[in-house]
Amino acid sequence: MDAHHLRPCKANENIPEFGAGDTIKVNYKIKEGERTRLQPFQGVVLFKNGGKSPAASFTVRRIAQGIGIERLFPLYSPNIDSVEVLRYGKVRRARLYYFRERSGRAARIKERMVNGRPLRPQVKKT
Repeated sequence: MDAHHLRPCKANENIPEFGAGDTIKVNYKIKEGERTRLQPFQGVVLFKNGGKSPAASFTVRRIAQGIGIERLFPLYSPNIDSVEVLRYGKVRRARLYYFRERSGRAARIKERMVNGRPLRPQVKKT
């Protein structure tokens, strides 16, 4: 029996469904001394790992000043404030490791289409 069977973990309602190839923006809480601030990290999801277990995570990659930066986020972390899906990507694989060697035009991902129109993220009305 695993630990996640003994104590259920609560999903964050500010994290929508997304998958590999999607462009997302993760707002992560960072504590500096006594202050807490949000740091956005925007990039392409390379893969999700761990399914629904408390150890589930996802990796986001972005290019900053010509250097590729990858960051691993735990899915059930209390430090994740919110995740916004900016663009849904159309990919044929669940793990985009090949994306690391590509840059420029070769690193483009097609946008997922529905009835000839781009699939747009749902915006929650408050």
